[in-house]
Amino acid sequence: MIRASRLGVLVLTVSLCAPVARAKNPEEPEDAMPAGSDMTFLDHAGTGPFWFGAEANSILQAHPSFPAKYPTNYTDLRSLQSTGDAAISGLFTVFSAYRPFRTTEMILDPEMAVGGGLSQAQGIAAFTNLDVVRNPSLPKVPYIGRAEIHQLIPLSSDWERNEDRGPISSFAYVPRHRLEVRAGKMSTADIFDINPAASDSHMQFMNWAVDNNGAYDYAADTRGYTYGAIVEYQGPYFELRFGEMLMPTYANGPILDWDIAKNRAENLELEIKYRRDRDWAGTVRLLAYQNYANMGGYQDAIDAFENHVDARPDVTLHREAGRSKRGLGMNVIQNLRGVARGFLRLGWNDGQNESFAYTEIDNTFEIGGDLRGVVWKRPEDKIGLAVVSSGLSSVHAEYLRLGGIGFIIGDGNLTYARETIVEQYYNFHVWRGVFLAEDVQLVENPGYNSDRGPVWVFSLRGHLEF
Repeated sequence: MIRASRLGVLVLTVSLCAPVARAKNPEEPEDAMPAGSDMTFLDHAGTGPFWFGAEANSILQAHPSFPAKYPTNYTDLRSLQSTGDAAISGLFTVFSAYRPFRTTEMILDPEMAVGGGLSQAQGIAAFTNLDVVRNPSLPKVPYIGRAEIHQLIPLSSDWERNEDRGPISSFAYVPRHRLEVRAGKMSTADIFDINPAASDSHMQFMNWAVDNNGAYDYAADTRGYTYGAIVEYQGPYFELRFGEMLMPTYANGPILDWDIAKNRAENLELEIKYRRDRDWAGTVRLLAYQNYANMGGYQDAIDAFENHVDARPDVTLHREAGRSKRGLGMNVIQNLRGVARGFLRLGWNDGQNESFAYTEIDNTFEIGGDLRGVVWKRPEDKIGLAVVSSGLSSVHAEYLRLGGIGFIIGDGNLTYARETIVEQYYNFHVWRGVFLAEDVQLVENPGYNSDRGPVWVFSLRGHLEF
């Protein structure tokens, strides 16, 4: 699942802000933007109306053979290959933004994904590489990731530096209190369920259920993008956002459904900044969502199988437009003396209808943290550790036990157990914008099956930022 732009081990990011002269907003601060970081090759301090960048990311992953009672070579199953395997993914993104007015931004981001994931990104619900596309039949050609308009509506006369300045918000300054409106093609996960320590597979963790709430079946096509509109209030103490998005026409599908009267995704998130001093800053995000889509019901598939209507449970044969899935999430980040951060995620959805857009997780618990290398005199290095435990609803687990498959897991049988993953990474700052990283993941009960695994997954990643 490609959800955000971020080859053997290389990443390229270019960000140019041309200092074009323009009338200064009298409410903007008089001091200049801070100088460019030594973690990039170029100075990004300009306040001109253009933003341009390019990025390439690659992750090499491998795992040795692991114990498995069930064979994995059937093409109609979704199992992780139990013999040794390796795969490499590559992701190339061009970022471009133009601000014709000081409160309006137009974003256009072409992208291309190459390579793939272990076992064609199947067999583990909390898959080990967030950059991979789950549909290997998609062509390896460029496509448009984001094409959106981003509008600020000031609610105060006080302007401040944009602390989140980047490709999806290139404004140098923003009103202290404001509404933000986005419309067009975008990634839902660019805006919702963000965690500063666990949302970026290019500089942090790599696992789907560590960088995202695994139970958040957020609206997206198979590449991770959708069309929609988002309205958010942003202020110094809390933020509130609502988004209406398109769902795919079928689970993990590349085509989006424009029949919004029946099929759509509604997302609501409240962000509370309960502590604001930088070294001890803390934020909690509370999420609720409801999806309507042409979903199949697990119980319907089970009933048809047990009544000898279907040869095996197949949720795709029992789809109905307008079926819903509801879910909740909580996301906490806490700074610790400006050197370390701890984070927590909780997620739940009702799990009655098929997993549709993200992955096959109905409930999740995640805890982890990261530590800057200032302790060992490598201030730009970072080490992280996280544990995530994911589960299924009882009817979802029964569907898999009887031989049903989903779009990412299904061994043809199931001895149910929670899928638990421990992930550790070290991100090494080589020089300026050059980064290398190692990552190790231990996967217990891949695909929720205690008859398979555990499996160790070893990764190498590179990152180069201009």
